[in-house]
Amino acid sequence: MGEITYTRGDATAPSVKGVKLIAHVCNDIGGWGKGFVVAVSRRWPEPEAAYRAWHRGRASNDFGLGAAQFVQVEPYVWVANLIGQRGIRTGSKGVPVRYEAIDEALGRLADKALELGASVHMPRIGCGLAGGKWSRVEPLIQARLVARGLAVTVYDFGQDSAATRTHS
Repeated sequence: MGEITYTRGDATAPSVKGVKLIAHVCNDIGGWGKGFVVAVSRRWPEPEAAYRAWHRGRASNDFGLGAAQFVQVEPYVWVANLIGQRGIRTGSKGVPVRYEAIDEALGRLADKALELGASVHMPRIGCGLAGGKWSRVEPLIQARLVARGLAVTVYDFGQDSAATRTHS
């Protein structure tokens, strides 16, 4: 049985052995440049280039809410671009996060992780700029990944995370 491990650190630098799949949530309008993707792009150019090409070709591919794209960036490291956010702004329809799309993309992520024999690493997906609540995302991870025996590590980076915030 898998489990979720919470740790402090950088989700782009998992320190476990074996194949690693780093997952994050992207929007459905082709925007890349704020949030966790900045850390991804600092480390590897390939995920951003692949995402932008995927978006450009969306008329003839599977780009859209619930889709997942897997980009190998090192011999034992892959990045999963998961489309789980409608647009980038909070508006009349609420925050950009789309839980059903994250759920669907997590199913694709689980299939790929099992195929690769990979552990899964992520920030608190959908809960940063997308405006989601971890109390809604965590059960999706439990159902889609942990229930299938996958090891998942969730990273809280820096002082901004509620889980790692300390009060003095």
